[in-house]
Amino acid sequence: MRIDFLTLFPEIALAPLSESIMKRAQAAGIVEIHAHNLRDWAANKHRKTDDTLCGGGPGMLLKPEPLFAAIEELRGADTKVILLTPQGTVFRQQMARDFANEKHLLFVCGHYEGVDHRVIEELVDVELSIGDYVLTNGAIAAVVVADAVVRLLPGALGDEMSSVEESFRDANLLEAPAYTKPAEFRGLRVPDVLLSGHHEKIQRWHKEQARLRTQKNRPDLWAKFCKEHDAD
Repeated sequence: MRIDFLTLFPEIALAPLSESIMKRAQAAGIVEIHAHNLRDWAANKHRKTDDTLCGGGPGMLLKPEPLFAAIEELRGADTKVILLTPQGTVFRQQMARDFANEKHLLFVCGHYEGVDHRVIEELVDVELSIGDYVLTNGAIAAVVVADAVVRLLPGALGDEMSSVEESFRDANLLEAPAYTKPAEFRGLRVPDVLLSGHHEKIQRWHKEQARLRTQKNRPDLWAKFCKEHDAD
């Protein structure tokens, strides 16, 4: 897979992807990652990439000219163009799985008040948000999505089952609590069932705890789970 970031801040995109699993995946040739400065496609003297909003309003908007030039140069026949924007569809694990099947992802990282809507109409395949909050720029959000995708690529993780047996293997349930040694620490004990060696009981405990944790921390997901599974 190839991943490209189009942003005003290439360093923000590259730095978190230069360590750990992401670093090893690139070294192994599993993924190729590049970051491009949008200003390189600005034709004006001062490499200006933004302007005021038509019709008035606060802030600045990324101009269409450098975005059209950059996206048209970077994309190919197999490219999925993804714009990171607070107005996008909220990112979910299933989307990461779908993106992992693509050959080329081009992340367009919004900034200021966003991008000229003509870019979205003509060039963007997916408008994507990582949550209902505002970040300094879209490169931060794009890195989150890229990390979630790359770890799903074959060979990216040392244990191939890790990407399956982690949070959101069921899209509407959180992962159950996990414990390690020692069995007792400062008077706090690992649940006896996890030390029993009884695999069927352990599996039942994991399912029960996953449901309880989802009810407590993510009532939105729990409602979806109940609807799909007719759970009480």
